Amino acid sequence: MEILDRINDFLADHGVVRAKLPTPSVAVVRLQGIIGAVGMGRRGLSLNGLDQTLKKAFTKHVRAVCLQVNSPGGSPVQSAQIAARIRQLSKDNKIPVFAFAEDIAASGGYWLALAADEIYADAMSVVGSIGVISASFGFQDLIAKMGVERRVHAQGEHKSFLDPFKPENPEDIARLDTIQKDIHKQFIAFVRQRRGDRLTASDDTVFNGDIWTGERALEVGLVDGLGDMRTIMRRKYGPDVRFLTIERPMSWIERRLGRIGFQAPAAADERMGWASDLIAAVEERAHWARFGL
Repeated sequence: MEILDRINDFLADHGVVRAKLPTPSVAVVRLQGIIGAVGMGRRGLSLNGLDQTLKKAFTKHVRAVCLQVNSPGGSPVQSAQIAARIRQLSKDNKIPVFAFAEDIAASGGYWLALAADEIYADAMSVVGSIGVISASFGFQDLIAKMGVERRVHAQGEHKSFLDPFKPENPEDIARLDTIQKDIHKQFIAFVRQRRGDRLTASDDTVFNGDIWTGERALEVGLVDGLGDMRTIMRRKYGPDVRFLTIERPMSWIERRLGRIGFQAPAAADERMGWASDLIAAVEERAHWARFGL
């Protein structure tokens, strides 16, 4: 700004019209849906699927990158990898990142939001869920009633870990508990790294897996303010700021069937695959339902 002012002063002294500042722009990347693999022809959020979109956002001539987050979570590995990639691109290109929680930024969704330098939410957004959860089904009684015999042959004492067709094994539950604790520690460490002194509540409050509205999340330090993307960005970069939405490229199947639509299986041997997709869709829906959405 100082250099531009000097140039303008020089031009004014010589009767030249003052130079105008270019219209500021921000790139917008939408992070919506389950993190990880999903079924029924839909794509979950993954580093592989988002990498080109993220690189494109940070290579634009923009003042900032905005993340519109609307996710109930999913894979902790993909959450961590996507967030790390965003931080790397922000550092390499010296471009700040702002996250905006929409309906929900919980669990892995909040992990993604932590990649931003500042996090904003609507007063009614659902934010938090800094914890780890595993959910499954047990079918051992069902297959017994159906007269189905379960046959499993494995090498390795723990190879049939958490088999849904066998009664729960206390040793399996203990091992799962250890794994979850390790992941939870990593989640907590990343929250502390990114939020630091902005956290105002005790560890027992922040890291117990609870969720808050955006208003309450502001009080405990999980977000930096309340407001929508356009209002906040205009406040920071002026009323003329432009928003450049960076879309994820469509996959081959999406180009053929559309981003949402799908076709029924054409042959009987495809039914098992579509049954698995149906179960995946139910599980995906359960991710949202846990937060009342």
